[in-house]
Amino acid sequence: MSAGPATSEVTAPEAGPAEADPAGDPFGGAAHAAAGSRPPPRGVFELEGRAAPGLYLVAWAMAIAGCGAIFISLASGGGNGSVVAFVVGIAGLALGMATGAGSQALQRRADGRAYAGPSPVLVFGAALALTLVVGFGIRALGVVPDGPAAVLVSVLVSAAISLGLVALVVVSPGALAWREMGFRLPGPGEGSAIGDVALGVALAIPTLFGAGLLAAILVSLLGATPNSPLPPAQDGAGILVNLFAAAVIAPLWEETFFRGFATTAWERSVGARAAIIRGAVFFALIHLATLVGSDFGTAIRTAFIAFAVRLPVGLVLGWVFLRRGSLVAPIALHATYNAIPVLLIAIGAGSITG
Repeated sequence: MSAGPATSEVTAPEAGPAEADPAGDPFGGAAHAAAGSRPPPRGVFELEGRAAPGLYLVAWAMAIAGCGAIFISLASGGGNGSVVAFVVGIAGLALGMATGAGSQALQRRADGRAYAGPSPVLVFGAALALTLVVGFGIRALGVVPDGPAAVLVSVLVSAAISLGLVALVVVSPGALAWREMGFRLPGPGEGSAIGDVALGVALAIPTLFGAGLLAAILVSLLGATPNSPLPPAQDGAGILVNLFAAAVIAPLWEETFFRGFATTAWERSVGARAAIIRGAVFFALIHLATLVGSDFGTAIRTAFIAFAVRLPVGLVLGWVFLRRGSLVAPIALHATYNAIPVLLIAIGAGSITG
């Protein structure tokens, strides 16, 4: 279902093919071959009946080799060789998942799926692994920024790799066009871009208040406080860098990936409501990667609070995106939601004075 104008309701379409593969196949997208066509592959490691068996085989080979190198690095007890093996393993795993995404897209197209592209989870996994490899490369070159600059570099690298993979394995093969992922302005009868920005900003206030209230309740009950993803800013320049990373770059790439790509792909496969829920859960889960805890129990409580607080935010963002059919409103909402705490923290610390 394509999102309509602002006055339309988000409703689930007629039941279509399930997103999950019956064979439990993470790379192939098996099943649902049309009558009279080649039989669908029956197992994860079966090549017969696949649209691109060679690509599928290469994907699994690189992923398995990468996991093997990672295991060797973890079992070797440290040293330069261990670090090299770990980086090589992560790179192999990343290339395996990226190749697997291409194989999955070809299989789903051959199977006539409503969404003939790779799983957003698989694409994000490949992007995350490639981001880790680039991070190791930056450190090896001695380019190690600190404080707000480090976060900005990290966000820029994540954005470039994630959106680059979407362009390579989703847009280039024709699974989704950028316009279908929300890169458009409202059309006739749908309001205006300024109206969408105003809608996003207006929704950010109650969303932020509700998330803050939920966080306060959970922190009081569980006795754990999630750490801020942003480092403390010591001066005006640091505040501007934090603000740029949190309220400009992060909303642009995260809304493009989690709403424009992931939610659109799942909406075609499982319907609007399920897509909003999947996108919100996915969005909340990936934000747990930067959390730390002094011990296992604290880490679990911290992760639960962070997940519970971000889940309703993701639901609101997904609902706004599908209702408007454009990324303008969710980006404005996300940017406002991120900017207000950065500014409030800066004012509280005395970095900004009235």
